[in-house]
Amino acid sequence: MAALSSIPSSISCAKNSISKKRIIITNATKPTNFINMSLDMKSDDDKLTAKIPPQNDVVAAIPITLQPCNNDTATAKLYAVWEAVADRVEMHANIGEQRRNWNSLLLNSINMMTLTATAMAGLSAAAAHAPVLPLKVSSAALFAAAAAMTAAVNKLQPSQLAEEQRNATRLFKQLHEEIQTALILTDLVTETDVASAMERVLALDRAYPLPLIGAMLEKFPAELEAAVWWPPLKKSENGGWCEEEMREIVRVLKENDKQEYLKLGNTALKLNKMLAVLGPVFAGLAAVGSAFSDSSSGVGALALAVAVGGGALATVVNSVEHGGQVGMVVEMYRNCAGFFQNMEESIESAIGEEGVEGSEDGELMEMKVSLKLGRSVSQLKDLASSRQHGTDIDEFASKLL
Repeated sequence: MAALSSIPSSISCAKNSISKKRIIITNATKPTNFINMSLDMKSDDDKLTAKIPPQNDVVAAIPITLQPCNNDTATAKLYAVWEAVADRVEMHANIGEQRRNWNSLLLNSINMMTLTATAMAGLSAAAAHAPVLPLKVSSAALFAAAAAMTAAVNKLQPSQLAEEQRNATRLFKQLHEEIQTALILTDLVTETDVASAMERVLALDRAYPLPLIGAMLEKFPAELEAAVWWPPLKKSENGGWCEEEMREIVRVLKENDKQEYLKLGNTALKLNKMLAVLGPVFAGLAAVGSAFSDSSSGVGALALAVAVGGGALATVVNSVEHGGQVGMVVEMYRNCAGFFQNMEESIESAIGEEGVEGSEDGELMEMKVSLKLGRSVSQLKDLASSRQHGTDIDEFASKLL
């Protein structure tokens, strides 16, 4: 092993145009104190032959991967991106778990505060000869705190934040596996590969930010839009698709699948907006009613009814909004629409100026699209063919989502 460590480092740069070679190490004919390296780059078998001193009469053939010198920096950079992506996966998974806990803990805490305040308001009316001021003050304070907490939670939407981190974790894991595959299978890593990986990492960071202050996504936009977690795609110069068929698939994705999820997402968004307003309003009204509640007068009795009814309604609204995770549903629909938009752009960028039907790249891409849509290749072609022949169908392209 000491002899092996003395192999000159210049072997890795023996021939820049060769990315993978094999060094065959055999017994030397005469004992020497150094390694006598004879390099023979042949076009037919491309082997490096090294003679070393005999060590326990063992003959060894050791396969060694040689990387061109000008490739070392790009490979090191891609490894750095790969490690950063692995760290992103861990970060998003941990923060997603934290935000799921926020949702359940805040939901339970606010409901308990609201129900306790409602019970206190009722007891203050029932206690005819007992001091009721402490109960009224406590009830009003709990209602006010519940209203403030509800408004803050409705602004943050913890269930939606948790769904964002779940999606970010899945997409970063996907990118991590793609980079790992590239490092294993690609003989020559280029600066273009590094730049592309960096762009995808930064696009994911923009689509699913970790901070809450200053970077959190808008939870109540005027109109729901599809999530975008990929950088702009460039037009491919080499096609391989049957262009007309794939353009029909793009039209189905755009007109049916994406629009359906945007429609559902906007409906859920409107419901979430309404619940986000009603929760704090009911809790606030209950706080005011509890402060003025008094069973001895008509106005006090009305205030008591407002306190008890408002508390009950605030609990119901809060449970529906956060227990039902309406924000998570909005984010789920937004990401589904983004999935179909990503497929549209990927297909459009892969269709070349002169697509060649049946080429190897085209067949591979067709298979990938079919798998993502939960269809067989033949089913995908049948759908495109039906659209091409003018058949009016409302079928969605995806059978998976």
